[in-house]
Amino acid sequence: MRHQETEYTDLRSRIAEMGNAVSRMVSDSVRSLVERDDEMAKDVIGRDDAIDRMDVEIDEHCLRIFALYEPKAIDLRFIIAATRIIVDLERIGDHCVDICKEVLKLNKVPPVKPYIDLPRMGELAAKMVVDSVNSYLEKDSNGALELIRRDDEVDHLNNQILRELVTYLVEDLRKNQAIFSLMLVAKGLERIADYTTNIAENVYFMVSGNIIRHTPLKETEDEAHTDN
Repeated sequence: MRHQETEYTDLRSRIAEMGNAVSRMVSDSVRSLVERDDEMAKDVIGRDDAIDRMDVEIDEHCLRIFALYEPKAIDLRFIIAATRIIVDLERIGDHCVDICKEVLKLNKVPPVKPYIDLPRMGELAAKMVVDSVNSYLEKDSNGALELIRRDDEVDHLNNQILRELVTYLVEDLRKNQAIFSLMLVAKGLERIADYTTNIAENVYFMVSGNIIRHTPLKETEDEAHTDN
């Protein structure tokens, strides 16, 4: 039993480490844009290899737990959720790389506009990564539902940024490449937030045993309230 507990503790530690590393990638990718810092952007791109290694190592760790201990009930769902969460975290890392590639292009030309909403999006997305992983580690289904609600704020900012950028594009077509890069940055942050909602849905499954991927949030909340 002690060995089994050690395996679970190690898994929790690995997930926490990966989540923190990915969250920093999100924050630093946006900082590299705001501060026009090529070296930071390149550093974030270079970190992706470490995230890929964590993904593989955690996956192998989960397979070992399956093979050795044949977990049941919530322990089984805890492991299943871990195998899904690391996929989402790895994809978030990939989006950070894509964002930084656009940043390197943007840093070569004068800024199209002051960066106000994009840093806010980045802050929200990075916090959502941290909170989604914490909800998994704490087995917090209520926190997971709250996180899903927060995705609307990121979507709103993305739509607002895109509308504004289209206006800039109409006014000056010479800035089209920079504007398209900013659109891709905003879209990347929006997709990062989407992946954190995937994590939250897996947390809810882990705790409750209910799959809510294609269920309206209001319906899930009503059912959770009824259960309580």
